[in-house]
Amino acid sequence: MTAPLLDWARPALASAFSLWGSPVTWLELAAFGLSLAMVAANIRVRPVAWPLAMAAALLYALLFADARLYGQVALQLFFVAVSAWGWWQWLHGRGTDGGALVVHRLAPRARLAALAGTAAAWPLLALALARGTDSPVPWADALATTASVTGQLLLGRKAIENWPVWLAVNLFSVALFASRQLWLTALLYALFAALSVVGWRAWCARLAADG
Repeated sequence: MTAPLLDWARPALASAFSLWGSPVTWLELAAFGLSLAMVAANIRVRPVAWPLAMAAALLYALLFADARLYGQVALQLFFVAVSAWGWWQWLHGRGTDGGALVVHRLAPRARLAALAGTAAAWPLLALALARGTDSPVPWADALATTASVTGQLLLGRKAIENWPVWLAVNLFSVALFASRQLWLTALLYALFAALSVVGWRAWCARLAADG
């Protein structure tokens, strides 16, 4: 199913330059720039982050399909859908008190539910990838995928806990993408990890100012 799309995208998958002995494609370069712009907008709680996320996710879906990281392909397609939901949430969503959706902390029970959902989904996806695809790293791919889903849902609801989730995901993803020699993407996720700390601090300051 992905082969025709990859054939169509083949010119963008041509090498723009080499990094540490591996090619960096034009597609990866474009996705890199869009992703940095997206995180900068997220830190500032700007709704434009969501259409940027959709564009970057579509490009990364093609890149990961070419690298045979199928869990990440599914994740990027999920990101397209959830970004439309997140965009609506940031523009029109409501908090538990019925007021406009604002940056907030999760209740302890909600944090536990997020952790339990991630832990339950991880082995299910890993087994599906191991049995149904030729992914070389199904368990690592699945862990990054399921934790990213959790982070994206928390971000869409402006829960401050999205940032520590993204910090963990981004650090883990650096090793995952380096193992597939996607060096620019590994570098991007290292930057994401640093920006997760910046975002966490910025949202904590916003919450303190609003409180």
